[in-house]
Amino acid sequence: MEKVALELKPPPYPLDALEPHMSRQTFEYHWGKHHRAYVDNLNKQIVGTELDGVSLEDIVLATYNNGDFLPAFNNAAQAWNHTFFWESMKPGGGGEPSGELLELINRDFGSFETFMKEFKAAAATQFGSGWAWLAYKANKLNVGNPDEDKKLVIVKTPNAVNPLVLDYSPLLTIDVWEHAYYLDYQNRRPDYISIFMENLVSWEAVSARLEAAKASEEIRRG
Repeated sequence: MEKVALELKPPPYPLDALEPHMSRQTFEYHWGKHHRAYVDNLNKQIVGTELDGVSLEDIVLATYNNGDFLPAFNNAAQAWNHTFFWESMKPGGGGEPSGELLELINRDFGSFETFMKEFKAAAATQFGSGWAWLAYKANKLNVGNPDEDKKLVIVKTPNAVNPLVLDYSPLLTIDVWEHAYYLDYQNRRPDYISIFMENLVSWEAVSARLEAAKASEEIRRG
């Protein structure tokens, strides 16, 4: 049976929906050219191999190879990262989260304000190309006390690396490769980061990812 090529998934909103914070022109280049190239190049790399027909997430995990990247890793991880990034945003985003997500942020970072400061700093200080993430990390050594297992952490990763390969569950990301912001903000990365956190983040998406991560961990525990 013929394998189905991986597809370029569009953002969950029109390309001009995040203006004026993220322009349609940025999306036309970032999604329409950069993201598309990762998907197209990945399909060329995996056709006819054992990765042909495998899910994108499984390709990322298989090609990470304990940090000794196989050829398809960068394109696979960048394709996955970008879809996750688009889905981390929404028109009219920002503000504060609510419910358990806010409770855990307050517990693990001291306050939402401290979390915002630390996340912005992580994104601003990721040297060169890369990503900053909010992730959920279960403490597998503490099986007897699940209340202490829900740990939120901020992670910086270079180039295409993401928390999946570090055995974390990613909840939120910001792309700090220059192509993510240069058309709108030139070299002002801190301005882009602040606008992202204050006007674009979909806390509903982050909360849903937290619930999914918790459910997945329960299944893994058996």
